[in-house]
Amino acid sequence: MISDKRITLAHGSGGLQTHKLIKNLFRKYFSNKYLNPLEDSALLKTGTENLLFTTDSHVIKPLFYPGGNIGKLAVSGTVNDLAVCGAVPQWISCGMIIEEGFSIDDLEKIVISMKQTAEDAGVQIVTGDTKVVERGNADGIYINTAGIGTRIEGVDLGVHNIQPGDMVIINGYIGDHGTAIITTREKFPINIDIKSDCRPLNKETIALLSKLDGIRIMRDPTRGGVATTLNEFVENQGYGVQIIEKNCPIRPVVSGLCEPLGFDPLYLANEGKLIIVVASDEAQNVIEILKSFPENDNPCIIGEVVEEPKGKVVMETSIGSSRILDMLSGEMLPRIC
Repeated sequence: MISDKRITLAHGSGGLQTHKLIKNLFRKYFSNKYLNPLEDSALLKTGTENLLFTTDSHVIKPLFYPGGNIGKLAVSGTVNDLAVCGAVPQWISCGMIIEEGFSIDDLEKIVISMKQTAEDAGVQIVTGDTKVVERGNADGIYINTAGIGTRIEGVDLGVHNIQPGDMVIINGYIGDHGTAIITTREKFPINIDIKSDCRPLNKETIALLSKLDGIRIMRDPTRGGVATTLNEFVENQGYGVQIIEKNCPIRPVVSGLCEPLGFDPLYLANEGKLIIVVASDEAQNVIEILKSFPENDNPCIIGEVVEEPKGKVVMETSIGSSRILDMLSGEMLPRIC
Protein backbone atom coordinates (compact mmCIF):
# COMPACT_ATOMS: atom_id res chain seq x y z
CA MET A 1 0.00 0.00 0.00
CA ILE A 2 1.37 3.42 -0.97
CA SER A 3 0.46 6.21 1.45
CA ASP A 4 2.04 8.97 -0.67
CA LYS A 5 -0.31 10.89 -2.95
CA ARG A 6 2.34 12.55 -5.11
CA ILE A 7 5.73 11.59 -6.48
CA THR A 8 8.62 13.35 -4.76
CA LEU A 9 12.34 13.43 -5.53
CA ALA A 10 12.78 10.82 -2.81
CA HIS A 11 10.97 8.28 -5.01
CA GLY A 12 13.95 8.45 -7.38
CA SER A 13 16.67 8.23 -4.72
CA GLY A 14 17.15 4.48 -4.89
CA GLY A 15 16.34 4.30 -1.18
CA LEU A 16 13.34 3.36 0.93
CA GLN A 17 10.75 5.35 -1.03
CA THR A 18 12.00 3.94 -4.34
CA HIS A 19 11.74 0.40 -3.00
CA LYS A 20 8.22 0.97 -1.72
CA LEU A 21 7.15 2.42 -5.09
CA ILE A 22 8.59 -0.53 -7.00
CA LYS A 23 7.23 -3.22 -4.70
CA ASN A 24 3.81 -1.70 -3.95
CA LEU A 25 2.97 -0.29 -7.37
CA PHE A 26 5.09 -1.52 -10.26
CA ARG A 27 5.52 -5.10 -9.11
CA LYS A 28 1.87 -5.20 -8.04
CA TYR A 29 0.65 -4.63 -11.59
CA PHE A 30 3.60 -5.89 -13.68
CA SER A 31 4.08 -9.07 -11.64
CA ASN A 32 5.64 -12.03 -13.48
CA LYS A 33 8.35 -14.59 -12.86
CA TYR A 34 11.02 -12.53 -14.65
CA LEU A 35 10.32 -9.24 -12.86
CA ASN A 36 9.47 -10.40 -9.35
CA PRO A 37 13.02 -11.18 -8.14
CA LEU A 38 13.78 -7.45 -8.65
CA GLU A 39 17.40 -8.06 -9.59
CA ASP A 40 19.46 -5.54 -11.56
CA SER A 41 18.81 -7.68 -14.66
CA ALA A 42 16.04 -10.11 -15.58
CA LEU A 43 17.04 -13.68 -16.36
CA LEU A 44 15.39 -14.88 -19.59
CA LYS A 45 15.78 -18.51 -20.65
CA THR A 46 15.74 -18.96 -24.44
CA GLY A 47 16.42 -22.50 -25.53
CA THR A 48 19.82 -23.45 -24.21
CA GLU A 49 20.91 -19.86 -23.49
CA ASN A 50 20.40 -17.84 -20.34
CA LEU A 51 20.04 -14.20 -21.34
CA LEU A 52 20.13 -11.28 -18.92
CA PHE A 53 18.18 -8.15 -19.84
CA THR A 54 18.24 -4.74 -18.15
CA THR A 55 17.27 -1.13 -18.76
CA ASP A 56 18.25 2.19 -17.21
CA SER A 57 17.39 5.86 -17.65
CA HIS A 58 19.84 8.68 -17.07
CA VAL A 59 18.87 12.20 -16.00
CA ILE A 60 22.11 13.36 -14.40
CA LYS A 61 22.76 17.04 -13.78
CA PRO A 62 25.22 18.40 -14.84
CA LEU A 63 25.59 16.54 -18.12
CA PHE A 64 29.39 16.88 -18.04
CA TYR A 65 31.42 16.38 -14.87
CA PRO A 66 35.00 15.45 -13.87
CA GLY A 67 35.58 11.89 -15.01
CA GLY A 68 32.65 11.53 -17.36
CA ASN A 69 29.39 12.70 -18.86
CA ILE A 70 25.85 11.41 -19.33
CA GLY A 71 26.93 9.28 -22.30
CA LYS A 72 29.70 7.46 -20.49
CA LEU A 73 27.36 7.00 -17.54
CA ALA A 74 24.57 5.56 -19.71
CA VAL A 75 26.75 2.83 -21.19
CA SER A 76 28.65 2.08 -17.98
CA GLY A 77 25.50 1.84 -15.88
CA THR A 78 23.80 -0.63 -18.20
CA VAL A 79 26.93 -2.75 -18.66
CA ASN A 80 27.38 -2.90 -14.89
CA ASP A 81 23.78 -3.91 -14.21
CA LEU A 82 24.34 -6.90 -16.47
CA ALA A 83 27.83 -7.66 -15.19
CA VAL A 84 26.94 -7.87 -11.50
CA CYS A 85 24.26 -10.44 -12.34
CA GLY A 86 26.84 -12.70 -13.95
CA ALA A 87 26.47 -11.73 -17.60
CA VAL A 88 28.88 -11.14 -20.41
CA PRO A 89 27.31 -7.91 -21.75
CA GLN A 90 26.92 -7.89 -25.53
CA TRP A 91 24.33 -5.46 -26.90
CA ILE A 92 22.93 -2.09 -25.87
CA SER A 93 20.12 0.13 -27.11
CA CYS A 94 20.19 3.92 -26.94
CA GLY A 95 17.06 6.07 -26.61
CA MET A 96 17.53 9.84 -26.47
CA ILE A 97 15.06 12.55 -25.46
CA ILE A 98 16.63 15.83 -26.53
CA GLU A 99 15.45 19.33 -25.76
CA GLU A 100 14.97 21.78 -28.62
CA GLY A 101 18.01 24.06 -28.82
CA PHE A 102 20.48 21.54 -27.41
CA SER A 103 24.02 22.00 -28.72
CA ILE A 104 24.98 19.66 -31.57
CA ASP A 105 28.60 19.92 -30.42
CA ASP A 106 27.65 18.70 -26.95
CA LEU A 107 25.53 15.92 -28.43
CA GLU A 108 28.49 14.77 -30.53
CA LYS A 109 30.72 14.72 -27.43
CA ILE A 110 28.15 12.55 -25.66
CA VAL A 111 27.81 10.17 -28.61
CA ILE A 112 31.60 9.85 -28.99
CA SER A 113 31.86 9.09 -25.28
CA MET A 114 29.20 6.39 -25.61
CA LYS A 115 31.08 4.86 -28.54
CA GLN A 116 34.38 4.82 -26.65
CA THR A 117 32.87 3.39 -23.48
CA ALA A 118 31.04 0.67 -25.42
CA GLU A 119 34.28 -0.29 -27.17
CA ASP A 120 36.12 -0.41 -23.84
CA ALA A 121 33.43 -2.72 -22.46
CA GLY A 122 33.31 -4.89 -25.58
CA VAL A 123 29.63 -4.21 -26.30
CA GLN A 124 27.81 -2.89 -29.35
CA ILE A 125 25.11 -0.23 -29.54
CA VAL A 126 22.74 -1.96 -31.95
CA THR A 127 19.45 -0.05 -31.88
CA GLY A 128 17.97 3.20 -30.66
CA ASP A 129 15.39 5.94 -30.82
CA THR A 130 15.45 9.75 -30.85
CA LYS A 131 12.77 12.18 -29.72
CA VAL A 132 12.92 15.98 -29.50
CA VAL A 133 10.72 17.95 -27.11
CA GLU A 134 9.98 21.68 -27.04
CA ARG A 135 12.41 24.08 -25.42
CA GLY A 136 11.85 24.15 -21.66
CA ASN A 137 10.26 20.69 -21.51
CA ALA A 138 13.48 18.79 -20.70
CA ASP A 139 16.80 19.56 -19.11
CA GLY A 140 19.02 19.28 -22.17
CA ILE A 141 19.02 15.55 -22.77
CA TYR A 142 17.82 12.34 -21.11
CA ILE A 143 19.15 8.95 -22.20
CA ASN A 144 17.63 5.50 -21.80
CA THR A 145 19.75 2.43 -22.43
CA ALA A 146 18.80 -1.23 -22.35
CA GLY A 147 21.26 -4.10 -22.43
CA ILE A 148 21.39 -7.81 -23.18
CA GLY A 149 24.09 -10.28 -22.20
CA THR A 150 24.59 -14.01 -21.81
CA ARG A 151 24.98 -15.41 -18.33
CA ILE A 152 28.28 -17.13 -17.62
CA GLU A 153 27.70 -20.86 -17.48
CA GLY A 154 27.21 -22.23 -13.98
CA VAL A 155 26.83 -18.81 -12.34
CA ASP A 156 23.98 -18.34 -9.87
CA LEU A 157 24.20 -15.11 -7.87
CA GLY A 158 21.69 -13.88 -5.32
CA VAL A 159 20.86 -13.26 -1.68
CA HIS A 160 19.86 -16.92 -1.34
CA ASN A 161 23.55 -17.83 -1.49
CA ILE A 162 24.71 -15.57 1.34
CA GLN A 163 25.83 -17.26 4.56
CA PRO A 164 27.08 -16.05 7.95
CA GLY A 165 30.86 -15.87 7.83
CA ASP A 166 31.00 -14.57 4.25
CA MET A 167 33.17 -11.52 3.64
CA VAL A 168 32.01 -8.19 2.17
CA ILE A 169 34.48 -6.59 -0.25
CA ILE A 170 34.54 -3.33 -2.19
CA ASN A 171 36.93 -2.61 -5.05
CA GLY A 172 37.92 0.94 -4.10
CA TYR A 173 37.11 4.35 -2.69
CA ILE A 174 33.52 5.14 -1.75
CA GLY A 175 31.54 8.22 -2.78
CA ASP A 176 33.76 9.67 -5.52
CA HIS A 177 30.93 9.95 -8.07
CA GLY A 178 28.52 11.69 -5.73
CA THR A 179 31.22 14.10 -4.59
CA ALA A 180 32.24 14.95 -8.17
CA ILE A 181 28.63 15.67 -9.10
CA ILE A 182 27.78 17.88 -6.16
CA THR A 183 30.97 19.93 -6.39
CA THR A 184 30.44 20.52 -10.11
CA ARG A 185 26.72 21.24 -9.76
CA GLU A 186 26.95 23.61 -6.81
CA LYS A 187 30.15 25.36 -7.95
CA PHE A 188 31.60 25.59 -4.44
CA PRO A 189 34.27 28.33 -4.16
CA ILE A 190 36.87 25.77 -3.09
CA ASN A 191 39.34 23.72 -5.09
CA ILE A 192 38.44 20.03 -4.80
CA ASP A 193 40.38 17.56 -6.93
CA ILE A 194 37.94 14.67 -7.33
CA LYS A 195 36.75 12.68 -10.32
CA SER A 196 33.80 10.38 -10.78
CA ASP A 197 34.63 6.68 -10.74
CA CYS A 198 32.22 6.11 -13.67
CA ARG A 199 33.36 3.17 -15.82
CA PRO A 200 32.33 -0.34 -16.96
CA LEU A 201 33.10 -3.16 -14.54
CA ASN A 202 32.46 -6.23 -16.68
CA LYS A 203 36.12 -7.16 -17.15
CA GLU A 204 36.50 -7.52 -13.38
CA THR A 205 33.25 -9.43 -12.91
CA ILE A 206 34.06 -11.86 -15.72
CA ALA A 207 37.52 -12.50 -14.27
CA LEU A 208 36.11 -13.07 -10.80
CA LEU A 209 33.33 -15.41 -11.89
CA SER A 210 35.58 -17.35 -14.27
CA LYS A 211 38.20 -18.07 -11.62
CA LEU A 212 36.27 -18.38 -8.34
CA ASP A 213 33.35 -20.48 -7.13
CA GLY A 214 32.62 -18.80 -3.80
CA ILE A 215 31.08 -15.51 -4.93
CA ARG A 216 27.57 -15.23 -3.51
CA ILE A 217 26.34 -11.93 -4.94
CA MET A 218 27.66 -8.73 -6.53
CA ARG A 219 26.14 -5.28 -6.87
CA ASP A 220 27.22 -1.85 -8.05
CA PRO A 221 26.19 0.58 -5.28
CA THR A 222 24.78 3.47 -7.31
CA ARG A 223 21.76 5.41 -5.98
CA GLY A 224 21.55 5.04 -2.22
CA GLY A 225 25.20 4.07 -1.99
CA VAL A 226 26.92 1.27 -0.12
CA ALA A 227 24.62 1.36 2.91
CA THR A 228 21.43 0.99 0.85
CA THR A 229 22.90 -1.84 -1.24
CA LEU A 230 23.86 -3.78 1.90
CA ASN A 231 20.35 -3.27 3.25
CA GLU A 232 18.99 -4.81 0.04
CA PHE A 233 21.11 -7.89 0.77
CA VAL A 234 19.78 -8.40 4.31
CA GLU A 235 16.14 -7.33 3.90
CA ASN A 236 13.88 -10.07 5.30
CA GLN A 237 16.83 -12.48 5.52
CA GLY A 238 18.02 -14.67 8.36
CA TYR A 239 21.39 -12.90 8.63
CA GLY A 240 22.82 -9.40 8.93
CA VAL A 241 25.94 -7.55 7.84
CA GLN A 242 28.52 -5.89 10.05
CA ILE A 243 30.95 -3.44 8.49
CA ILE A 244 33.97 -1.79 10.08
CA GLU A 245 34.11 1.98 9.62
CA LYS A 246 37.92 2.17 9.65
CA ASN A 247 38.05 -0.43 6.85
CA CYS A 248 35.76 1.55 4.52
CA PRO A 249 37.97 3.35 1.98
CA ILE A 250 36.85 6.98 1.81
CA ARG A 251 39.07 9.76 0.53
CA PRO A 252 39.72 12.63 2.99
CA VAL A 253 38.36 15.09 0.41
CA VAL A 254 35.05 13.17 0.31
CA SER A 255 34.76 13.04 4.10
CA GLY A 256 35.76 16.69 4.32
CA LEU A 257 33.01 17.78 1.95
CA CYS A 258 30.32 15.53 3.44
CA GLU A 259 30.77 16.62 7.03
CA PRO A 260 29.68 20.29 6.73
CA LEU A 261 26.90 19.35 4.28
CA GLY A 262 25.47 16.69 6.59
CA PHE A 263 26.02 13.91 4.04
CA ASP A 264 27.19 10.39 4.81
CA PRO A 265 29.65 8.98 2.23
CA LEU A 266 28.14 5.51 2.69
CA TYR A 267 24.94 6.80 1.07
CA LEU A 268 26.62 8.64 -1.83
CA ALA A 269 26.26 7.19 -5.33
CA ASN A 270 29.11 5.32 -6.99
CA GLU A 271 29.37 4.43 -10.69
CA GLY A 272 32.50 2.31 -10.81
CA LYS A 273 32.32 0.28 -7.63
CA LEU A 274 31.61 -3.39 -6.90
CA ILE A 275 30.31 -4.78 -3.64
CA ILE A 276 31.09 -8.49 -3.51
CA VAL A 277 29.95 -11.01 -0.92
CA VAL A 278 32.20 -14.05 -1.04
CA ALA A 279 33.02 -17.14 1.00
CA SER A 280 35.69 -16.27 3.55
CA ASP A 281 38.25 -18.73 2.13
CA GLU A 282 38.17 -16.94 -1.24
CA ALA A 283 38.17 -13.36 0.02
CA GLN A 284 41.90 -12.85 -0.48
CA ASN A 285 41.66 -14.27 -4.00
CA VAL A 286 39.01 -11.66 -4.80
CA ILE A 287 41.33 -8.91 -3.53
CA GLU A 288 44.21 -10.17 -5.68
CA ILE A 289 42.08 -10.37 -8.83
CA LEU A 290 40.74 -6.87 -8.24
CA LYS A 291 44.28 -5.56 -7.73
CA SER A 292 45.25 -6.94 -11.15
CA PHE A 293 43.09 -4.19 -12.68
CA PRO A 294 44.82 -0.82 -12.13
CA GLU A 295 41.51 1.08 -12.01
CA ASN A 296 40.68 -0.58 -8.67
CA ASP A 297 42.50 1.85 -6.44
CA ASN A 298 41.99 0.31 -3.00
CA PRO A 299 40.12 -3.04 -2.88
CA CYS A 300 39.53 -4.22 0.66
CA ILE A 301 37.33 -6.23 3.01
CA ILE A 302 34.91 -3.88 4.74
CA GLY A 303 32.87 -6.35 6.77
CA GLU A 304 31.23 -9.73 7.05
CA VAL A 305 27.89 -11.49 7.13
CA VAL A 306 26.76 -12.21 10.69
CA GLU A 307 24.01 -14.26 12.30
CA GLU A 308 22.75 -11.35 14.44
CA PRO A 309 21.09 -8.94 14.20
CA LYS A 310 19.07 -10.50 11.41
CA GLY A 311 17.95 -8.22 8.59
CA LYS A 312 20.15 -5.33 9.77
CA VAL A 313 23.34 -3.60 8.67
CA VAL A 314 25.46 -2.55 11.64
CA MET A 315 28.64 -0.49 11.51
CA GLU A 316 31.38 -0.67 14.11
CA THR A 317 32.46 2.96 14.32
CA SER A 318 35.99 4.27 14.63
CA ILE A 319 35.40 4.99 18.34
CA GLY A 320 34.29 1.43 19.06
CA SER A 321 30.53 1.96 19.23
CA SER A 322 27.93 0.45 16.91
CA ARG A 323 25.21 2.07 14.84
CA ILE A 324 22.57 0.70 12.53
CA LEU A 325 22.79 1.75 8.89
CA ASP A 326 19.26 1.92 7.54
CA MET A 327 18.24 2.11 3.90
CA LEU A 328 18.41 5.67 2.57
CA SER A 329 15.23 7.56 3.46
CA GLY A 330 14.44 10.78 1.64
CA GLU A 331 16.57 12.34 -1.07
CA MET A 332 20.14 13.25 -0.22
CA LEU A 333 21.25 14.28 -3.71
CA PRO A 334 18.87 14.21 -6.71
CA ARG A 335 19.81 13.82 -10.40
CA ILE A 336 22.95 11.86 -9.53
CA CYS A 337 22.73 9.35 -12.38
